[in-house]
Amino acid sequence: MYRNKYRLIIPFLIPSVGLYLWLVIFPYIRAMYVSLTRWKGLSKKPVFIGLENYQRMLQDDNFWNALGNNAVYIIILPIFTLGIALFFAFILTQGVPLSKFYRVSYFFPQVMSIVAVGVLWSFVYHPTIGILNSCLEIIGIAEPPVWLGDPDVVLYAISGVTIWQAVGFYMVLFIAAMESIPISYYEAAMIDGANRWHLFWNVTIPLIWDTMQTAVIFIMIFATNMFAITQTMTEGGPSRSSEVLSTYLYSEAFLGSKFGYGTAIAVTLFLIVLFISVVLTRLMRRESLEY
Repeated sequence: MYRNKYRLIIPFLIPSVGLYLWLVIFPYIRAMYVSLTRWKGLSKKPVFIGLENYQRMLQDDNFWNALGNNAVYIIILPIFTLGIALFFAFILTQGVPLSKFYRVSYFFPQVMSIVAVGVLWSFVYHPTIGILNSCLEIIGIAEPPVWLGDPDVVLYAISGVTIWQAVGFYMVLFIAAMESIPISYYEAAMIDGANRWHLFWNVTIPLIWDTMQTAVIFIMIFATNMFAITQTMTEGGPSRSSEVLSTYLYSEAFLGSKFGYGTAIAVTLFLIVLFISVVLTRLMRRESLEY
């Protein structure tokens, strides 16, 4: 019986597994090999140099600067994005008027292309014609910041755009999880004297913990990338103050024709994402609650 079952399953698995190996696993293996070479992207045979690219990376100030900028995003984005999304999700599941309108409004930035979002906010942040500085001048701030031209401000300006664009997605994710919780749990807690804060902290959070774990991993992976929004708004400037690992590997590989070194940065970024995902999965692991 089991043999007949596997005879039926294996022919269907072979094409999909073969495509996965060819389109996913093989490029990963090839990238790891290229990271050990010196290659300009034109010659047929890259020159094998071992770990030289990784040794250079450890001494590269631009690499550490980009990694530090990614670390800032890793701290800022999960706290504010998920915090705001949780707040909106909880409020909009409490039967407030026009809740469907607010859900669509908050989710709308998510359906926009990230490149379009970057271009839009580049105009919003413009120091002379931007609407943000114009509003700040109206309320009496005579010298508003040059949002995308000040090294001390640019990371936070990009973070604000990213939070604005991403909150809607995580809000919808949390709303779906919250609306699946039986109302009887809340009624029982209210009978015991729980207020809204107690309901949120002691009922809602434990029952959507698996969704929160997924959301944290997603936003962390996004924070280690940040290529599209950074490349669109600043291209890593000013003076590399907003450069992240993804934009740095792009400039090294495609603009500097250092594909070996760029690929080494890409492999390092992959390992960082893998490490963060494994650590977060273990730290946030807890017994699943069934309801």
